[in-house]
Amino acid sequence: MGFEVLKPGLLTTVQDFGRTGYQKLGISPSGALDRRAMTLANLLVCNPAAEALLELTFTGPELRFTADNFIAVTGGDLSPALNGKPIARYAAHPVKAGDILSFGQAKSGCRAYLAFAGGLGLPAVMDSKSTNLKCGFGGYQGRKLLAGDTIGFASPKKELPFFPLRTLESPTFGGEVSLRVILGPQEDAFTEGGIRTFFGESYEVTPRFDRMGCALEGPTVECREKADIISDGIPDGAVQIPSSGKPIIMLADHQTTGGYTKIGTVASVDLPLLAQCKPGDSVRFERISVADAQKLLRKEAKKLRKLNRYLNE
Repeated sequence: MGFEVLKPGLLTTVQDFGRTGYQKLGISPSGALDRRAMTLANLLVCNPAAEALLELTFTGPELRFTADNFIAVTGGDLSPALNGKPIARYAAHPVKAGDILSFGQAKSGCRAYLAFAGGLGLPAVMDSKSTNLKCGFGGYQGRKLLAGDTIGFASPKKELPFFPLRTLESPTFGGEVSLRVILGPQEDAFTEGGIRTFFGESYEVTPRFDRMGCALEGPTVECREKADIISDGIPDGAVQIPSSGKPIIMLADHQTTGGYTKIGTVASVDLPLLAQCKPGDSVRFERISVADAQKLLRKEAKKLRKLNRYLNE
């Protein structure tokens, strides 16, 4: 066995790195919004980086374990506690059958990641265990978790090697974040003033922020004629500018095509920063080249591989 859901939290779903290669069929990628936090949670409990875990949004669940194992919580600080006592984020913890894991008010960030040593005993759909909420498949019955749900551990562990080392520095989130953006593919649809506004002004995160996208409020980005185009493909991080002139950043559950102009795409390495923003936080954009964005992503991948060797090899 694994755990029983006593309280589901606001939005608790199973996620991994998502689905690759199915957008041509109209299937969004899904997957964890903060992939950095997801990877670290898995490495802390000796899992492969891509192992499925739980993504918790704003208000986490209350779980009762039905088997012994190890867990790790990363990402936003949702005040995790084991049997009523606070536990550290970014650290591995042993849990016993009968223990209760709960979460309180979000103190920093808004999305936490809960990994279980050995992973979750759920089937993959289209090469992924991620929950696709719109289509209703993947994860646990294609939906968010509800009270009474039970999920088994795939291969729970009785011990973790180098256990005392399994603690990392906990980041804090909030305030203003800077997102690096690759200009295009429809940057010619905007005036020079519009592009200066986009890169020069600050935007506020609005409550219209879910797994599909994040709508921002701020100065209007001026376009030359109209905001509509013939629909084309949308990648993670695409920044659409609809007729309102206010940016919308597309995230993991985004539609696969869209008919609004896209002024740019947020560098993959910066999407975790956006994932932890809350309504009222500020966003600024900084221009970056494709080559530099790829360089940053390779640098982070190298850093995570080094951490994996330190913890698990």
